[in-house]
Amino acid sequence: MTQSPKDNDNTAISELDIDSLLVDLQNQETKIQGSDFPSNSEIDITFDLDLNSNDLELAKSKQHNIQVQFKTENGQLSLILPSESELPASEISWSEIWQQMQQRLNGSDRLRTANTTVHLVAKDRLLDGRQLQELEDTFKTVKLELRSVSTSRRQTAIAACTLGYSVEQVQRQPSLNSDKLTTPTPLADALYLEMTVRSGAEIRHPGTVIILGDVNPGAMVIANGDILIWGRLRGVAHAGAEGNQECLIMALQMEPTQLRIADAVARAPEKSLAQFVPEVAHITPQGIRIAKATDFSRTPLSKMNPSL
Repeated sequence: MTQSPKDNDNTAISELDIDSLLVDLQNQETKIQGSDFPSNSEIDITFDLDLNSNDLELAKSKQHNIQVQFKTENGQLSLILPSESELPASEISWSEIWQQMQQRLNGSDRLRTANTTVHLVAKDRLLDGRQLQELEDTFKTVKLELRSVSTSRRQTAIAACTLGYSVEQVQRQPSLNSDKLTTPTPLADALYLEMTVRSGAEIRHPGTVIILGDVNPGAMVIANGDILIWGRLRGVAHAGAEGNQECLIMALQMEPTQLRIADAVARAPEKSLAQFVPEVAHITPQGIRIAKATDFSRTPLSKMNPSL
């Protein structure tokens, strides 16, 4: 029995319809080869790419618009990471940032000048000791040396100090939409370190620095607030770096190469080992003076007792 088209699931196409369809396809091909597409045409072209894992990581990095930058100035190479405000850690992994850094480093000969020192500008991105060690190991493969770190995160500063890098801790940048501050910027939280600051290391912090350990000759500690050394101070200490003359420098043994408070500069007098006691360096009208901690008070005696 002959089955009608309505009863058949596969609708039949006549030879005339096939010829008409072929002519229409030929006309479309001619238009495409002419490279002029009609303004109202909608052509959907899909590419099936077979990407390996590295390609996928790079594509993902571009999607997140990572801005890992390298800059060279005065013989120093700076690696600048994207800030958390630009690209939160919840949206991008450390491995993606690290891979892009590797690709840029290996893809540029000018970044591979042997014995060039590297300064890491981490901004507000949180890095731990393992991540810093990964960066150092990567730089070593191309004969570069990671020597200093700039960060606004206390945890990153502590991790960098522990590994022996020079550290500059900076204040976080205010939002572009925030109003300008009419009052002075408050000091950052104190930076507490349990370590020996070795020769060649430099620590910068926009608040008070407290070090449980020694500061060796050739090392430098710079703070916008006070500097407290629970050990021997034999390097350079600069308190009140932004001009605050009320700041102090304290140490169990005061043997500094140089003392600075605000704009004042002084050297500690020579001492014999028998004379070492906890001391405080402070500013007076005559300049920087050093007093025994037991005799020092921030409040002048004339203010404590007006009759004096």
